[in-house]
Parts: sequence; C-alpha cells; structure tokens
Amino acid sequence: MAFSSHVGYVSVMTERDDDILMLLPARLKKARQSRGLSLEAVANLSGVSRSMVSQIERGESSPTIATLWNLTRALQVDFAGLMETGDATDRIEVLTASDVPSIDNMGRGCSIRILSPPEEAGNHEVYDIRFAAGGALTSQPHVRGASEQVTVLDGRVRVTSGMAVQDLNTGDTARYAADVAHSIAAIDDDARVFLIVKGSDNPL
Repeated sequence: MAFSSHVGYVSVMTERDDDILMLLPARLKKARQSRGLSLEAVANLSGVSRSMVSQIERGESSPTIATLWNLTRALQVDFAGLMETGDATDRIEVLTASDVPSIDNMGRGCSIRILSPPEEAGNHEVYDIRFAAGGALTSQPHVRGASEQVTVLDGRVRVTSGMAVQDLNTGDTARYAADVAHSIAAIDDDARVFLIVKGSDNPL
C-alpha cells in the first residue's frame, strides 16, 4: 500500500483508490450498526465529529489515516481488514490452540475449552470438554427451550436430562433438553466430548 502526503495531511491513497472508496463507507456503517452504535456514540468513542462520521459513511469524505484508525478502534474492527479490497468471504479467522479460552473450575474433574466466539454467547455456544475418570459437569436448567447436543470424541459418558439417563460410547451423539437439570459424566475412565448449547443465556 502506498500513501501520499502533502502539507502534513495524510490521506488514504493507493493504486486501488476507487475500490477502497467504494467499500469503505459501507464497511464502516455496517460495523457501526452491527454493534448497535449511533453516529453520536461513535463520535464520542473515536473523537471524530458526528458530521465527519456521517460524511464518511455516505462516501462524501475520504478519511485521513489517523481518522480511520480512531474509527476502527472505536468500532473494534481490524484496520487492515477494513482496507482490503478482496471478497470478505475469502478469509479464514483462526483461533490458535493457545488462545482458546478455557475454564477449569467448573464441574468436577473436567476442563472446558470455549470454541464459539463471544458474540454467540446465549445463542449458539460450542465447547470442547475433557473429563478425568469420575469427572462430571452438572448444570442447572437454562432458559426455556434451551437444548444441548453432545458428541463423544473419546471414552464413555453418561448424559442425564431431567429424569432421562443415557450412556454414550465413543462416536455417539445425543440431543436433549437443557431447560431442566442436566449433566454429563465420565464412565470408568477419561473422556472427551464436543458440546453444542443452543438457545441458552447461561454458561453451561
């Protein structure tokens, strides 16, 4: 990316100016709306005037790099990604193993890794759970209509949902209500499961 400057003013100038100028307003507006922020809120968070934010979103003004940087920080979006002219769908977001959030103080003898993004909390949550022999995760009822799907990756587990009890072997998948008391427990030895929680606004 090549930038041009004059009289201390740095503008976003590249060999792909036309593409960026066409994409930038819509991307900024989409980022703002997806976070439920008003123009006034973005102005307060970024230090960029409300009128300038509005002009940029309408494509009537091209922001300086400093202005764009402040806006991306306020909107919590990636600066480089915002400037890309390629199809946004041709990107892969990677969360390395070391960056996956984990919880070790819930349940008994189990380690929980959170695989779903934070914004999916309460809607579609995904967990990788490892149980030590005799380990168990017992949960109180989630919101009405909540459900869970568990797939056993290794070992054997016992799933309880209300009064129903089912033993699962490696490779088995079970779906059950999570708006009643429920639990997953290792049988005999260590076990590992892949858990999907749907329609819950409570963690596990």
